[in-house]
Amino acid sequence: MAHVRNNLRYTPEHEWLRVRGTAAFLGVTDYAQDRLGDIVFADGEPEGSELAIGDVAGVIEAVKGTLDILTPVTGVVLKVNKRLTGTPEVLNDHPYDCWLIKLALKDAHELDDLMNAADYAAYCTRLS
Repeated sequence: MAHVRNNLRYTPEHEWLRVRGTAAFLGVTDYAQDRLGDIVFADGEPEGSELAIGDVAGVIEAVKGTLDILTPVTGVVLKVNKRLTGTPEVLNDHPYDCWLIKLALKDAHELDDLMNAADYAAYCTRLS
């Protein structure tokens, strides 16, 4: 079973969201990185990009394939994690410590549609 953190919100597409005030950090879950294998590239949409729910927020490439990271909330990209440009493989070891983009949230109520840790853990169990 993949590791899940209690302080995050999750999507069925295996993204996580960590909220800090009116900002949210978006990353990929342990479950997703495990299935992708060795990650060789990661990048997010440019700063200033306006994203709606379901838009591609970034991409992760790995030995086993490519994963589009979808935006689970509406917002504006405040920052892209440049650490991943040179060392994308850190996502394999620390998926919950390495976010892809930081968003300014437009509507905090959209967070209510995301899974909590218990729901996401149950969801992953059903997939296995």
